[in-house]
Amino acid sequence: MKFKLISQAYEVLSDPKKRDIYDQGGEQAIKEGGTGSPSFSSPMDIFDMFFGGGGRMARERRGKNVVHQLSVTLEDLYNGVTKKLALEKNVICEKCEGVGGKKGSVEKCPVCKGRGMQIHIQQIGPGMVQQIQTVCIECKGQGERINPKDRCESCSGAKVIREKKSIEVHVEKGMKDGQKILFHGEGDQEPELEPGDVIIVLDQKDHSVFQRRGHDLIMKMKIQLSEALCGFKKMIKTLDDRVLIITSKSGEVVKHGDLKCVPNEGMPIYKAPLEKGTLIIQFLVTFPEKHWLSQDKLPQLEALLPPRQKVRITDDMDQVELKEFNPNEQNWRQHREAYEEDDDGPRAGVQCQTA
Repeated sequence: MKFKLISQAYEVLSDPKKRDIYDQGGEQAIKEGGTGSPSFSSPMDIFDMFFGGGGRMARERRGKNVVHQLSVTLEDLYNGVTKKLALEKNVICEKCEGVGGKKGSVEKCPVCKGRGMQIHIQQIGPGMVQQIQTVCIECKGQGERINPKDRCESCSGAKVIREKKSIEVHVEKGMKDGQKILFHGEGDQEPELEPGDVIIVLDQKDHSVFQRRGHDLIMKMKIQLSEALCGFKKMIKTLDDRVLIITSKSGEVVKHGDLKCVPNEGMPIYKAPLEKGTLIIQFLVTFPEKHWLSQDKLPQLEALLPPRQKVRITDDMDQVELKEFNPNEQNWRQHREAYEEDDDGPRAGVQCQTA
């Protein structure tokens, strides 16, 4: 009776439709709309179902998937590219047709009876047993054995041989770093197994100019102080070898760290390559070096710039002299290291970033 209940429970759990019927109407709904419990000849058939043995209701098995990494540039992801990838895989031996030896030389393993696994049942207490499944030592999980003198000369009884193959990987516009490209059934072959898949994972190299954020491209551009104050024209070479000319408006002041954008000049959108994201530019203003202008011309420059703040100096104030600061100076370095070791102080590696 208990064996029958286990069989019925497994039938419901293993069939999504029957599981839905049970969730909606319970056991009565299963009895009215079900087809009855499966026909198990022995408790070992249930063990085979759960543990992948050789029972007649065992699920069809597939070979393992093979994963390869493909290095691509940002230009490849922008423009699309086709690359050839050489790989090795196991294919079924043609000489023995995957048998491993002469016809009739393959026999079922007498120890595991072709299952490839051995199941041991141990009693761990009154009325309690424990099932342990191990790989068959005799056939090493193959379920069969071949006499050494009858083994195939080509594959040495392995049933498969190693073969080189070249596949073409089509990288489409707008694909991303880490995206996977699937080649169904191109994995290792094995007799009586459906071949697994070859999975190509894209690995994008760093670019010297652009950084990608989703559909957008981000770049940094240095401009001189005169350009920041008086306007500029700049050239940008795109990832598809076009040249963009960007211009700041007359009278517009570009501050250090300002962000500007060019719509529809970012990355192509995957599966919709005519649409693009945004090109985002962060401007870095470069200031002149010391003494770039003679002293007699400084008043002329000051007259053109916004007025500076005037400070009223009184007798109770101390005037000090500014000097150049060297962060590599010995005393400062020791002070900084001590500060970083203080548990209550902030960590030197934490920095603010402008997005």
